[in-house]
Amino acid sequence: MNTAQRKLVLCADDFGQSAAISAGIVALIADGRLTATSVMSESPYWPAAALKLARVRQCADVGLHLNLTHPFPAASQVRSLSYWLVMSSLRLLSRPRLTESFIRQIDAFKRELGCLPDFIDGHQHVHAFPVIRSALSDAIAACWPAGDSGPWLRSPERLIDDGDTPAKALVLRAACMGFARHASQQGLRVSHRFGGVYSLQPDGDFAGKMRHWLRSAPDGTLLMCHPGLAVADPADPIHAARAHEYHYLASAEFLHDCVQAGVKLSRFGELGDAAFHS
Repeated sequence: MNTAQRKLVLCADDFGQSAAISAGIVALIADGRLTATSVMSESPYWPAAALKLARVRQCADVGLHLNLTHPFPAASQVRSLSYWLVMSSLRLLSRPRLTESFIRQIDAFKRELGCLPDFIDGHQHVHAFPVIRSALSDAIAACWPAGDSGPWLRSPERLIDDGDTPAKALVLRAACMGFARHASQQGLRVSHRFGGVYSLQPDGDFAGKMRHWLRSAPDGTLLMCHPGLAVADPADPIHAARAHEYHYLASAEFLHDCVQAGVKLSRFGELGDAAFHS
């Protein structure tokens, strides 16, 4: 067992996407198994889920999971992930239109929780793509008071390993290249390292991968996960993997694995200088 504790942020993505996902995340936060979650504020489930999240708000950081790919009824800029990959790389996107969409999502977050997000990331990491990252900076400048340090940002290019999807990891790093530098130039805080990428399949051995990340992730790493209650959902292609993740994270085994790895699950504000590396 390691004696020196490393501080890791464990963030559940997709809060608000469905009632089952939100309920699972709230339960894990209440049990001290998560230190952050990011919200899909365009979801019709968000207002009701926000009431439950508010009860555990003091236990975890709550961020915004910017959406450009999930087809919520209120979503105004939805396209496929391949569309955003290609059009962002060619710089053929409307920065003002993206900024408007992000401001609406920030406003929808604030309307329900009464505060601005602690951090921002993106569904399928779109927030870090070229042009989109500039629109994000514009939205932050418009929504945060002058002189405020602004939200923490996830930096997907700083991926610690490839999980079981080397091709996906390669595309992710390439699509997000330069994001941390861009954020730092805007005076925004970014995650030191990032992990949690894997196939999101029920046979993907999430528990084994999480044990590996707990043992190997550098101090200050942000780990993402995608837990949810075990509810079959035809609209959610990874619902079976969510149930596996929830079962492990809710278990005594997970807490034991954290202790064995010398890990303290932490919030962003506890990371100190580890989160400022550019």
